[in-house]
Amino acid sequence: MNNKIIGFTLLVLSFASGWLWMDYQKALHHPALTDKTVYIEIEKGDSLDLISDKLAAQQLDITPFWFKVIAFQDNAFKKIKTGEYELTSGITIPQILALFVQGKTKQHTITFPEGWSFKEILHEIEKNPNLEHTLNGVDFASLMIKFKSDMQSPEGLFFPDTYFFEKHTSDVSLLKRAYEKMQQVLQQEWLNKAEGLPFKTPYEALILASIVEKETGAAAERPIIAGVFIRRLEQNMLLQTDPTVIYGMGESYHGDIRTQDLTADTPYNTYIISGLPPTPIAMPGRDALYAVLHPDKGDSLYFVARGDGTHEFSVNLKDHMTAVDKFQRNKK
Repeated sequence: MNNKIIGFTLLVLSFASGWLWMDYQKALHHPALTDKTVYIEIEKGDSLDLISDKLAAQQLDITPFWFKVIAFQDNAFKKIKTGEYELTSGITIPQILALFVQGKTKQHTITFPEGWSFKEILHEIEKNPNLEHTLNGVDFASLMIKFKSDMQSPEGLFFPDTYFFEKHTSDVSLLKRAYEKMQQVLQQEWLNKAEGLPFKTPYEALILASIVEKETGAAAERPIIAGVFIRRLEQNMLLQTDPTVIYGMGESYHGDIRTQDLTADTPYNTYIISGLPPTPIAMPGRDALYAVLHPDKGDSLYFVARGDGTHEFSVNLKDHMTAVDKFQRNKK
């Protein structure tokens, strides 16, 4: 009788161990997620129990017991990093843990297009729910101190690009990256500039690049327009560029420039001030920076929009007025 009991017990244990082994293999290889993507955020202090609860709350097909067993293998549970993780269809428990251990968090993006003003950048940052917002009420001068800059205005000092960041990244740290990238690009372009340009500092080149950026979206025209402005500076001619007037108008600009706007006394009205305005008027891209530091060597001093995104260039005022009449009349 005792032998039968022992045999039965061994049989039960054999079945149990076999079942456990198959269940363990299933936990190792069976997808925990199918047909969808979910996001899990691991915060500082989260225990394995809490992490497994978060996974279960997202309806992942996992057994908490096996999740913890696998996590204890290779001490993975001690290496889990905080952050937001993207879990995609077909992922298994070992792959999930590998993500957590490697810290491969979900990367969010934000884009600052070329030609945007700093106010537009701030608006884009403010509406992004994945950033930590700390800039409310911060004045521009205080913000520039955070970047160890001696500039009072932040305009034009942030490089237009798409930036990747983890959830809860602060708005200041994101802006710092854009600021440092602009400094890097500006210095690179400045070191390789053409000879004989009328710029005393890289900042002056940045100012003109911002104007070129706003004047045209046609890449081939940037060095030509830069050449026009540089020749005007060299000949002590007024730049007479509408984008600076618009920038100086601020909130009062509603789509049209009136005669009174062209005579308004603002630091950005290049129809009445000589030389460059005091700051950039937008974020120039690398191409605009390159254009002002390698301008076209032609002799044109004027240009007018054709109405198709390109411009007509003229050497003298007479030809320019003819072009203005032609294209303005066609526009009307």
